[in-house]
Amino acid sequence: MYHTKTKTTHETDHLMRFPDVTRMMPAFQPIVHIHSGHLFGVKAGFSDCRQAGLEKEADLLDTAREQGVRHQKDLCLRQTVFTDFFRFRQHHPYTLFLQLDHRVCRSPDYLPGRTLEMLTHQGRAPADVCFELSVHCNGEEDTHLFSISDRYRSQGFRTMLTHFDIRSCGLDFLDSMAPDYIRLDRKHFSDMKQHPEKKQILSFLITYSHLKGCRVLACDVLNKEEFTVCRELGCDLVQGNFVQAPQQKLTSIRHRYETIGQLAKTDRRVHVNKDRSLIAGEIRHLKPVFSDYTVVHIFDQFRNHPEASFFPVVSRNGEPRGIIRETAFKEYTFSRFGRQLLENPSFGKNISRFIAKIPVADLHSSVESLIETYTRYNNNEGLIMVEDMKYIGVLSTNSLLKLINEKNLTQARNQNPLTQLPGNNLIHEYLSRSLADEDHVHHLIYFDFDHFKPFNDRYGFRNGDRLILMFAEMLKKSAFSENRFVGHVGGDDFFMGIRNSTLETVETQMAGLAREFKNNAESFYDPDTVKNGFLLTCDREGNERKLPLMTVSVAVLELPAGSKIHLTVEETANILARLKKKAKHSDTGMAGTRLNDNPGEPS
Repeated sequence: MYHTKTKTTHETDHLMRFPDVTRMMPAFQPIVHIHSGHLFGVKAGFSDCRQAGLEKEADLLDTAREQGVRHQKDLCLRQTVFTDFFRFRQHHPYTLFLQLDHRVCRSPDYLPGRTLEMLTHQGRAPADVCFELSVHCNGEEDTHLFSISDRYRSQGFRTMLTHFDIRSCGLDFLDSMAPDYIRLDRKHFSDMKQHPEKKQILSFLITYSHLKGCRVLACDVLNKEEFTVCRELGCDLVQGNFVQAPQQKLTSIRHRYETIGQLAKTDRRVHVNKDRSLIAGEIRHLKPVFSDYTVVHIFDQFRNHPEASFFPVVSRNGEPRGIIRETAFKEYTFSRFGRQLLENPSFGKNISRFIAKIPVADLHSSVESLIETYTRYNNNEGLIMVEDMKYIGVLSTNSLLKLINEKNLTQARNQNPLTQLPGNNLIHEYLSRSLADEDHVHHLIYFDFDHFKPFNDRYGFRNGDRLILMFAEMLKKSAFSENRFVGHVGGDDFFMGIRNSTLETVETQMAGLAREFKNNAESFYDPDTVKNGFLLTCDREGNERKLPLMTVSVAVLELPAGSKIHLTVEETANILARLKKKAKHSDTGMAGTRLNDNPGEPS
C-alpha cells in the first residue's frame, strides 16, 4: 500500500513532465438509459480535437507519438479525466467511457498496468471504467485488439466494441471478444427507411448481443425520430446531441434527462405492456455475488449454500456480469487441496475466469420476446432480468413455461374462435394505442361484406364460414410487417390497422384486396350464378330479385402524426361506421378520409 505522499507524487508526476497537456480540456457527454432517461455513464475523450478546432492539441498527441512518449501523455489525459469524473461521480454508480487508441499500446514507453495502478491509488475500482475498442476487421489489427481486450478485462475493466460490422467481422469475432457493450454508430440507423435491410441486421445483432449478456449503446443520436428507431430496435443506452451535446464541465451533466423519461412514459402509454405485471410476478430475486469478490469468497458461498446451483454476478452498481455455476468449482470441491489452490496468490483473485454469460432481458420486454430469447440460448438457468440495466432477479425455466401457458390462455380468450384472429378486446386496445400515439401516422380500416346474408341463406352457414375464413387468410397474408394489425370484429366484419404509411398507398392496397376477394368469392357460387353475374332470390313477399355477387366495402380513416386527437374509441368507431355506410353506396366500394385537428371531424 502506498503512503499519501507517494500517492500525490504519482498523480502529479506526469502533469509536471508534460505541462502542455493541461491545455487539453476533455469533453464529456452523457450516456443514459433509453427507457428512463437516468444517467448511466459519461463519455470522455480528446479524440475529436481537430474537428473541434483544436489543431494544436491534436498536434501534441501526434508529436508525443513521434517522440515515443504517447503512453505517458495519454496517462496525463486519463489522470485529468479521472480527477474530474470521480469528483462528479461521488456516490453515484456511473461508468466512465474512454476511447482507447490502439497505437498507445505499441508506443515504446508503454507499460501495462499503469491505469490500474492510477485507479488503485485513488481508491477506485477498474469496473468503473469502460474502454472503447475500435474494430478494424483486419487480421493483424484484430490479433492486437484481442490482446488489448484480454489485458484490460483481466484487470477488471469493462470493454465496448465500436465500429463493429457484423457483415464483415462475423459472430465469431464478437464471441471471441466477449465485450460488455457494443456501440451502434449513427450510420447504422440514420437512414433505415431508405435501407430497410439494415433493420433486420441490427435487430439480429442486438438480439444476439443480449443473448451474450452484452448491452447495446446507440451513439450520436441527433433527433427524436432516430431515438425512437433505436428504442424500438431494443437498444439499452443512448448518447448524442438529442440527449445533450458534449460539455467541457461535468457540472453541466444532469443525473436525469426529463425529455427521455417523458418519451419513455408516452411510449409505455401507447404500447401498453400488460405482460409487465405477469413477468414481475414470476421473477425470483436470487441474492447475487459481486464481481470484485475473491475466488475463495465465491467458493465459500457455494459451500455455505449447498442448495444453490449458481449465483448471479453483478457489479457494485448492480449491473449484471453473468453467473457463476457450482460446476465451475467442481474440480476444486473434490480436490484434497482445492481451497489451498484457490488461495494461492499465483491463481489470482479475479473471478472473471469463472463467470459465464447468460441472456439478459429487460422488464419492459414482452413474454414473446423473452420466450424467443430463451429458446435461442436454451440454457438451464433461465434469464437474468433487469430494469434500467440493474439486476432485479432471475426468470427460471419453470417460470417461463408458466408465462407461456398464461399467455396462451389469454390469447385464446381474446381470439375469435372461428378465424383465430384477435377479437374485440384486442381491437379496442389497438385503437386506444393508435389514438394516443402522436409520433406516427395510423390508418384504421374497417371491412364489411356486401350481400353476405343472401349468400348464407342460399348456400348455408358452413359455406358462409368458409368464405369468412378465406377472407381472414387474405388479411393475414397482407399483414406482412410489424406495422400491421388484423382483427375480427365478428361475423363478416373485420378490422386492420396500419402504421407509417400514406392514405394513397393504403387505399391502393385495399382496393387490390377488395378485387382479389371479389374474384375469390365467385368460386363459392354455383357456375350458373357466376355466369349470370347475379344471385336470384325471393323477397319476403315472394317476389323474385336479382342481387349482385358478393363484394367487400372498405372504410379507411387516417390519424395524422403530430396532431392532438381527443377522440374516444367509441367516437372513432362511429366515424368508421359512417365511412363504411358511405363506402357501401359508392361505385368503388371504398371511402377514405383524413382526420383533421378538429376532434370528431374528418377532413
